[in-house]
Amino acid sequence: MQGMSNKYKIIIASIIIGVCFLAGFGFALLYQPVSKTMRIYSHAMQDYAKGDYQNSYYLFSRVSFLSKLKPYAIYHQALCARELNDKKSEMKQYRLLFNNYTKNKLSLRARYSAAQLLLQDEPEQAKKYFEQIIKNYPDTDYAIASEYYLGLILFEKYKNKKIFPMSVKDDIEMAFRHYLEKAPQGRLALNAVSNWLLLDKEISKDDYLLMANTYYLFKDYGHARELLANASLSDSWVLDVKNSYALKNYSRAKYLVQYGLQNFAQYADEKDIRDVVDIYLSMSNSKKDDIDFLFNISKPKGKDYVWSLKCEAAPLAYQAGCYKQLYLNYSSGQYAPLALSNLFFDRILARDYESADKIGKDFLNKFKDSASAPMVMFWLGKVAEKNSEYDEYMSYFKSTIANYPDTYYAYRAYLAMKHINSAILNAYIKEQPVEYPYKNISKNDVIFKLAELKDYDILLEITDDDFIKSWIYYQKGDYSHSMLIARDAMEKITPKPERTDLRWRLVYPIDYYDEIRKYADLTGNDAPLMLALVREESYFNPEAKSSVGARGLMQLMPATAKEISAHYGYGLMSDDDLFKPELNIKIGNSYYAQLRSMLNNLDISAIAAYNGGIGSIGRWKKNLSYGDTDEFVEQIPYTETKNYVKKVFRSYWNYLRIYIDE
Repeated sequence: MQGMSNKYKIIIASIIIGVCFLAGFGFALLYQPVSKTMRIYSHAMQDYAKGDYQNSYYLFSRVSFLSKLKPYAIYHQALCARELNDKKSEMKQYRLLFNNYTKNKLSLRARYSAAQLLLQDEPEQAKKYFEQIIKNYPDTDYAIASEYYLGLILFEKYKNKKIFPMSVKDDIEMAFRHYLEKAPQGRLALNAVSNWLLLDKEISKDDYLLMANTYYLFKDYGHARELLANASLSDSWVLDVKNSYALKNYSRAKYLVQYGLQNFAQYADEKDIRDVVDIYLSMSNSKKDDIDFLFNISKPKGKDYVWSLKCEAAPLAYQAGCYKQLYLNYSSGQYAPLALSNLFFDRILARDYESADKIGKDFLNKFKDSASAPMVMFWLGKVAEKNSEYDEYMSYFKSTIANYPDTYYAYRAYLAMKHINSAILNAYIKEQPVEYPYKNISKNDVIFKLAELKDYDILLEITDDDFIKSWIYYQKGDYSHSMLIARDAMEKITPKPERTDLRWRLVYPIDYYDEIRKYADLTGNDAPLMLALVREESYFNPEAKSSVGARGLMQLMPATAKEISAHYGYGLMSDDDLFKPELNIKIGNSYYAQLRSMLNNLDISAIAAYNGGIGSIGRWKKNLSYGDTDEFVEQIPYTETKNYVKKVFRSYWNYLRIYIDE
């Protein structure tokens, strides 16, 4: 720099320092140690939770652009701006997200939120965003909602104008119709109906039915009834039955079931037919007579369901003949496995083991994936055992456990293999916490990072995995919702995962176990069995309340609970005290112990009595002919109680196999 004045040297040096500073600042924005990024993100979330949206916004902005967490930080900035009512900054963050992170799942959410933000002030730009969503993400909920908003934008544009072109009305109508067809119970459904009705346009019978369905789903039965009057009865009778029943107009509901089954069943979905039949029978004073009546008036479509009910209600001596006719007439229908499995068991009760063996093998050949398959495979093992065919019966029992490991029949097969006569294994379970459902996930995976940061709302937004969703709800303390999601997800998996798979803990969580074990030990009950009972009674929802008034974790009727409480001095003050988890578990264990002591300490009988009443157990044991416990359970006359026994012991078995300390 010879010959350069000091003034210019200072200017150049300042520029160099400035460039270096900016470069360093830019590098800091681009690069961050992972630990620092996690710390910043965590503090930002804490500030958001405390309502310090300004500082939360600032902290999220400090997350490095090179971090996988950056798009989620940008989205959080938009949420902070929304809380601060800073629409400009909110929009800026949405655009930054969907323009620069197009493949990120939050990009769609950001574009949708941006479109909503623009609805009032810039409807044409909002329209473009909604159209892009429909084009690029046609099978998403956002696309469905976008269709509604396109209709709304048109409606708002023309509603106050003198000229409202019919073609525009058609477009609005189509938008609202598509939304109601795809999301009849969606958040915007009632708005779609009310705006549609404001159009000065003739409405078709099908569209009246569509709108009536939405009102029904939102329990606005009065408006649903008004719209149903304009629909075609051949299409609307099923919904009219449901709506009339909800309005307690039982005479109309019964009439419509009869008329519909006789005249319109061929146009109805089979599930709808089952629903209206169930409604009809729920109003029945003589169930058997009404089943016979419905059977006589039913047309071929859906008649197999009524037929299955007819067989179930028939006297024991006539059931086999009924199921045989059902199977012959509907050999490929939905109730064919049920019919054939009943024929199979009838031969077992008749001690005709040769025929039972043939029918059972034929069943497994045709219906190995049906709900009745575990029962048939298990009982084929019992048949082989009665015939002293050791290798064959052991093979059937092992196959039951291998192919249907989480079923009631796997539990019964295990007992049979071990020659255990008791229903209780007297085994202790090792408590294990619910964990993130997948072991083999990289700690660098963004899903794992978000889970570690407890950013559960974002996780719910971006994951399609039901087990991760279940885990999130569990972390939030919503145990019943968590369990139901995991249960339904596991039902879809074939073959089932190993018992050590972490997903099983979400299906069978150990909630309230300290209290359950404490009072089970005090009353002499089996703690894992009481845990299974709580699971099946309430899905671990301490505020559960049944339609008949049973309350709490163990679903105790207030009158029964007060009787037990008074006897033992437990201090139950009001019906709502049963929503207190520990008190409910305390009284419930005492009640179960009382039932068990009155039934010779037989737990299967006590579980049946917990559901069906102790008086019923006495009658069944007196009137039924059975050689062992398995035959007794299969013949319990009340389907609800029979299934309840199987469900509780299925849960019991799964708690043991998942948590057994081996």
